[in-house]
Amino acid sequence: MARSAYSYMPLPARENLIQWRREPTITRVERPSRLGRARTLGYKAKPGYVLARIGVRRGSLRKSRPRGGRKPSRMGVRKITSAKSLQLIAEERCVGKFPNLEVLNSYWVGEDGKHKYYEIIMVDSRHQAGKRKGRAVRGLTSAGRKVRGLR
Repeated sequence: MARSAYSYMPLPARENLIQWRREPTITRVERPSRLGRARTLGYKAKPGYVLARIGVRRGSLRKSRPRGGRKPSRMGVRKITSAKSLQLIAEERCVGKFPNLEVLNSYWVGEDGKHKYYEIIMVDSRHQAGKRKGRAVRGLTSAGRKVRGLR
């Protein structure tokens, strides 16, 4: 028997998922839902640190079916995967939503059949030493380094 997407998650987290589906894709969060994980990745409860939750669609890439004639096996529609992880895609989308903040790190908070949810830790560079420029886009976060084969 196949397990459901969130059968291994505790009940409060499942109820959170139902609420998260109704919210906008990128939502600013006051407190981390996994405090220990957030602190491990550099979060501090002080001014200049911002948290956002983002939902990213699960699964492989969506490709349109070619219009030209060819064998179905050569269509190249299924089993096409991205070189980036969904976590890295989530970090990059947060950069677009909050252009004045730099991504410090991110962590998984839940998933259902359609989406994976991550919380992104961001830092206001005016509060910190402003050396963190374009970290997510340059692949300097933990997820970015993993995609580049540095971990």
